[in-house]
Amino acid sequence: QVQLVESGGGLVQPGGSLRLSCAASGFTFSRYGMKWYRQAPGKERELVATISNDGGRTNYADSVKGRFTISREDSKNTVYLQMNSLKPEDTAVYYCNTAVYRVDWWDYWGQGTQVTVSS
Repeated sequence: QVQLVESGGGLVQPGGSLRLSCAASGFTFSRYGMKWYRQAPGKERELVATISNDGGRTNYADSVKGRFTISREDSKNTVYLQMNSLKPEDTAVYYCNTAVYRVDWWDYWGQGTQVTVSS
């Protein structure tokens, strides 16, 4: 059973940093790319960052380029999102996501972790 469990969210002041973690289980982690999304109140879910299965390719939303870094540690089946220079507009629930192939492609989501940027 595929599970994605996010952690690391919280309240931080503008300009501060947080590191989110997503612990994965139930599939061969090293074979699949991973993504981070976020959803702010009243807004649609937004793709924040992606990382390839080998970690060699990453992509970021324009709104977070230069401030956020996605990485993975296959020995721990974990993907991270390092968030620096946080802004109030980064406030959202952050979700980990992957698509796993089992006869067909299946999309999986974590439960989300709340990030609030406020003074």
